[in-house]
Formats: sequence, structure tokens, C-alpha cells
Amino acid sequence: MYRFVFTQLLSRIDPEDAHHLTVGALRLLSVTPVVKRLVHRRLAPRDPALRVQAFGVHFPGPFGLAAGFDKDAGCVEAMSALGFSHVEVGTITAHAQPGNARPRLFRLVKDRAIINRMGFNNAGASAAARALSRPRGVPAVVGVNIGKTKVVPEAEAVHDYVAGAKELAPLADYLVVNVSSPNTPGLRNLQAVELLRPLLQGVKEVADSTPRRTPLLVKIAPDLADDDVDAVADLALELGLDGIIATNTTISREGVSSTEPGGLSGRPLKARSLEVLRRLRARVGDRLVLVSVGGVENVDDVWERLLAGATLVQGYSALIYEGPLWAHRIHRGLSRRLRRHGVRDLREIIGRTAT
Repeated sequence: MYRFVFTQLLSRIDPEDAHHLTVGALRLLSVTPVVKRLVHRRLAPRDPALRVQAFGVHFPGPFGLAAGFDKDAGCVEAMSALGFSHVEVGTITAHAQPGNARPRLFRLVKDRAIINRMGFNNAGASAAARALSRPRGVPAVVGVNIGKTKVVPEAEAVHDYVAGAKELAPLADYLVVNVSSPNTPGLRNLQAVELLRPLLQGVKEVADSTPRRTPLLVKIAPDLADDDVDAVADLALELGLDGIIATNTTISREGVSSTEPGGLSGRPLKARSLEVLRRLRARVGDRLVLVSVGGVENVDDVWERLLAGATLVQGYSALIYEGPLWAHRIHRGLSRRLRRHGVRDLREIIGRTAT
């Protein structure tokens, strides 16, 4: 049914307009208590074998929604009700900003991919904090992804990230420092260890000072050289971070025909994202929580990432092509596969094929 709707309707609408329509519908679901609870009861993961604990947080399943979809924390309850085990909101900047000029979102239907150059368009940390402070009618695990305000110079990046963290860390189940989007000028420079260290130290100080101590992760790009992946992993261990999210979108256009500038996500990112995950697992073992994102489309992809050492897996781009039941189908497929393999606890398979 959804594929018919996508082909006949959604694919004919400007991608960003279609996104706004979808978010509007999800916001409506979020404020409709009875429907929201019924949907959650039907679609949210409930199999005890799927439960995961990571950095002290309990997740009802391993598969969550990556940052980029819910930029202003308005759809947390709806996406949790639809079956995502966690929802990572953002990227949120300390100050509101409109993002880059339109058009800035492009579907590559044949490639099962998306190109975006949104530029962290969001209403700012204060608005997101108000949204996250509202009572919830269904359980939800919420990660908050923070980034640099575009007009803030690189020399003031630490202060900018810290300002966002102060607003949002107390409201997050975990906090993510995003230094890997290709759509904010100079942002990826912050992945260099000499610049990343003071930034992470500043944000970690804030995260550690919240009443429950908010776990802190860093999100990296797939375009980092292998030596730089190792360097970030070593820094994360040195500073006592809780995990790494790998990976963000890529500036590579390998395997696709489009030369549109921006970050590419979806199927073409699959191989490199998995490669970075395996490299990180070899480097850090189980000392850090690894969250794998990039090119995840189905239960086979999620299973492969778990075997390779990811504790949690995220997706976003395939949601556009698979529809609202996507997360539910993946968790249902994982439950069946665990039973088929005689596994009673998901933790038994995490890292099984890692070398």
C-alpha cells in the first residue's frame, strides 16, 4: 500500500514539502492520546529478547531513528509509537537558523538514496528544550544531536556547543556531538583531534554535571581516512566518552549518477558505513558503545551490523522508501531470527563476527 502511495503521490511532491506534510501528520498523532497509545501497543518492540542496555539506558530494541528526520523534537512520541526503539532528534544548534537555500533535499529513487544540504535548519536549543520538556503519553528513549550554529566562527565552536548542551543535556537520554555534517562550512574540520579534544571536553563537562549524568557520543563522517577513524576512537577512549555513532552522510558520489552537492545517504553508503564500524570495533572492542548508521534498509542489514559489533543501529533514508511500518517490520524480523537461531538475548550476537 505504502509503495503505491509513494509512487503515485509522494514521489511527485517536492521532497522537502513531502517531509513537512509527513511531520505535520506525525505531530497530529503525537497529540492524539488514544490513537498514539493504540499504535504504540501494536507496533512498538515488546520481545524481551530484543532489549538492549547501552551506557546505562534501557532500549526496547536495537533499531532507532537517526538524526535528521525530527529536527525540532516534535515527533518523538509518534516515531516511538511506530516502532523505533529510540529517536535521535536534531541536529539542533544553540541558536535558531533557517539552513541553506532551497532546493536542498533530493531523492535518488533508483539508487535508494537521498542527497541533502539542509544546513542544520532548526528552531534552536530553547525551542527543542520546550518540546522535550512536555509530558509523554508513550515511553520514548530520546537522543539529542547537537551541532554548530553556522554564523559562529570555528574559534568559538566550543562555546557554541556548550551552550546547546546546557539547554538540552538534562532532557536527553544521551547526547551526540555532531562534527560530521558536510553542509555547515568548516564543521568537518572539527573532527581533527587537536580541535575535537577541547570541544568534547567542554560538552562532556556539561553532560557529566546533569542530575543523571547524560551519556555522551560523537558522530563521525564516513569520509575520514582510516587513520583518522582510529585517532577519534582513541580520543573517545581517552576522554571517557560513552560511544561513537558511525556514520554521517558522505560527500562521495561513488555509485550514483547525481553530482548535486550535499550529503549522500542511503544504499550507496552501506559498504563504507559497515567498514568503519568494523574498524572501530577492532580498535575499541566493547569498551565503547558503537551505533551504526548508513545504508541500513532491512533486517539483514541490522543483523549484520549487530554481528559486526554495533550495540544499536539507526536508519532514516530507507524510511522514505519503506514507509511508516519499517521499524516495526525490522524488529519483528529480528525476533524471528533470534528464535530461529535459538538466541534468547540479543547481547549474545553483538560482535560475534568481529575480528
